[in-house]
Amino acid sequence: MANTPRKRSQKSASKTESGRFYYKGSRLKPLQAFCQVARLGSVSRAAEALFLSQPAVSLQLKALESHYGVPLLERVGRRLSLTREGEALYDLVRPLLEGFESLDEAFRNSQQGLDGGEVNIAAGSSTLLHLLPATLAAFRRQRPEVRVHLHSVTGRAGLEKLRADEVDFAVGAMWEVPNDIDYAPLQRFDAMLITAPGHPLAKKANPTLEDLSPYGLILPPKQLSTWRMVTTAFEQRRLPYRVAIEVGGWEVIKQYVAQDLGIAIVSALCLTEADKGRLVARPMREYFPSRSYGVLVRKGKVLSSPARAFVDLIKPGLFQRKDWFEAGHSER
Repeated sequence: MANTPRKRSQKSASKTESGRFYYKGSRLKPLQAFCQVARLGSVSRAAEALFLSQPAVSLQLKALESHYGVPLLERVGRRLSLTREGEALYDLVRPLLEGFESLDEAFRNSQQGLDGGEVNIAAGSSTLLHLLPATLAAFRRQRPEVRVHLHSVTGRAGLEKLRADEVDFAVGAMWEVPNDIDYAPLQRFDAMLITAPGHPLAKKANPTLEDLSPYGLILPPKQLSTWRMVTTAFEQRRLPYRVAIEVGGWEVIKQYVAQDLGIAIVSALCLTEADKGRLVARPMREYFPSRSYGVLVRKGKVLSSPARAFVDLIKPGLFQRKDWFEAGHSER
């Protein structure tokens, strides 16, 4: 009998006589498991992230649900999703856990001073080339001792880096914002038709989608949102279209268009003074939505002092650019 308490104390969770689970000691680990499952939608993926076994994570979830007396998770298809009570708990717990998990970094930064530490930012090539340089220059003047890591990513890769905490935040465009991401839009850019100066469409002041239909399109890869945006516009109007070239990167697309290998729909963001003379641009507001650019942060993420300082510098004023196509340039 004397050994019974010792044996039971080796287990973090047990059943009461009524069959309900309880968790001994701090609820930190069950709450961590709960948040990971809520974020990843899977016990197995949460177990991998926490370096625990699946049964251990399942036991912690049962203990937490038993403690609060309500179901916190439910299976929807192949994914575990939050119940209404689970969403309420997740919103309360997430910032507390984020603060706890970032405690070491925050303490180190406090010891190094405001100019210490590093910032990891995910962004696409157009954002890195055309949006961030002014902000980065201002940040380097203010925080010269902070190391800035710029991760060049596209599409889902940026979201995966956010979710894996490989970056502090991302800067870019979003069509649909996932539930686990906070998005602060800062600037919008029109969709533009670009052609070579000698192309027949270059002579049209206001080309229609019907005008574009006969010509080969140069589009980014299918997994990117621009492909869906362009092809959907044609399909909704039952217009034929032809993809001549599929290639990634706005700068590559512009180069191919300038060589008259096809036409393209691009964000006005990527058009600069350097394109004047080699490209003709026309706004296509009637057919394609403008694209917003802003800051993306994983919900509940507590940014370090340097990261917050960088985000504070990303203001709409730094996104404003008076480009040649905005001034009414259309032909050579």
